[in-house]
Amino acid sequence: MYIIARMRFRVVRAAVVALGVAAAACSSPFGRHYEYEEQLYLRVDGAASVVVDASIPALVALRGVPLDTSAAARLDRQEIRRILELTGCTVDNVGQPWRRKGRRFVQVRMSTTDVRTLSKCGLLSWSAYSLAAADNQLRYHQVVGAPTARDPGPVNWDGSELVAFKLHLPSRIHDHNVKLLDGTNGTTERGNILTWEQTLAARRTGTPIDMNVGMDATSILYTTLWLFGGAFVAAVIVLILIIWWTVRRGRKMTRFPA
Repeated sequence: MYIIARMRFRVVRAAVVALGVAAAACSSPFGRHYEYEEQLYLRVDGAASVVVDASIPALVALRGVPLDTSAAARLDRQEIRRILELTGCTVDNVGQPWRRKGRRFVQVRMSTTDVRTLSKCGLLSWSAYSLAAADNQLRYHQVVGAPTARDPGPVNWDGSELVAFKLHLPSRIHDHNVKLLDGTNGTTERGNILTWEQTLAARRTGTPIDMNVGMDATSILYTTLWLFGGAFVAAVIVLILIIWWTVRRGRKMTRFPA
């Protein structure tokens, strides 16, 4: 029985590891699949990191990155880094490629100390970025313009491909202008994540995306740490009072035994 239990444990562990690898290879393995996706993680001080997950044909067709789109071509991650850094991008990492529907995908991570400078990066230069403070709030504005296109050659796109721009915001959102593909208002994910979607065809024609968000000027993490810190201090004070009361009561019972 012990051997069987160990074998079952190893099988489950292998399945969990495989699932983790699959999740790392694809930014949204169980959700919507995007042909091109930009995720921007913003901080209240204006620093930001950007994660781009895209197929190689999409990088060529939308951003003009000079890459071989053929399925059999070898993907050189260092070459991708070099190309992007030559266009002014601060590249933190180029991830391991993966395949979906016969197309190769890659993830690129970039960062900046000032989100307003991201347009200096060639990969992100189709956007204009703005972050301003007013009345104890932050106003973030991004407009995605026309692509810098190259001919990707024959690609097995069928017209259902989507493009997404996702904001991971650092504080409570007051207002936003997210619209879903059917024209209805979008909603936040987990409280502070917003997604603007577009079809790949619309993005290739340069249909602009206007992203406008108002939020608190104080980070959710900062507020949460203060709340936890306050709760901890309160708990310590209560504990001290309980100990003091117990000791005091014990002294009284010693002085005046029953």
